[in-house]
Order: sequence, then C-alpha cells, then structure tokens
Amino acid sequence: MKQPAVYILASRRNGTLYTGVTSSLAQRVWQHKSDVTEGFSKRYGVHLLVWYELHETMESAISREKAIKEWKRNWKLELIEKTNPTWRDLYASIL
Repeated sequence: MKQPAVYILASRRNGTLYTGVTSSLAQRVWQHKSDVTEGFSKRYGVHLLVWYELHETMESAISREKAIKEWKRNWKLELIEKTNPTWRDLYASIL
C-alpha cells in the first residue's frame, strides 16, 4: 500500500541530517539502512529514522519536504525533539 511520507534520517543525535519524501516509508528507509544506492545517506552514514510525517497525497508530502529542506538546522532539530527527544530509531515502529 502506498502512503506518502516525509522523513528525516540522522547519522546520530545532533549529527548529519537527511530529509526525504517517499510513497513507501518502510521500503525507503530499508534502502537507506542497507546502502543499496549511492548517495548522501550512504556517504555520510545517515541511517537512523528520527522523524516522519504521513500525508494524504504525494503533492502535499513533496511540498512539506521542500519546505523543511529550506528550514534552518535548529528548526529541524526542534521538530525531531518535539516527538522523539531521545533520537531513537523509529524504523521498527513502522514495520
């Protein structure tokens, strides 16, 4: 089942962040964790799912992702810590 989502991955608490959008969150996070494709998350070891938000449409998810990507780093950290103050990996909770 397709479910549009915006997500943030981190290398560690307060580490490198990656913001992305997908129609299949569990599958996409698995791809990041498994380093199956070359790119930012593989290069910088960004594998912890620390925040995500589900959307009704892909258009709204893409719009939200673009907005978050323009945010200051501190705003992203606040977004993560509001719902995940310990920066635990949320991957198991979406399976």
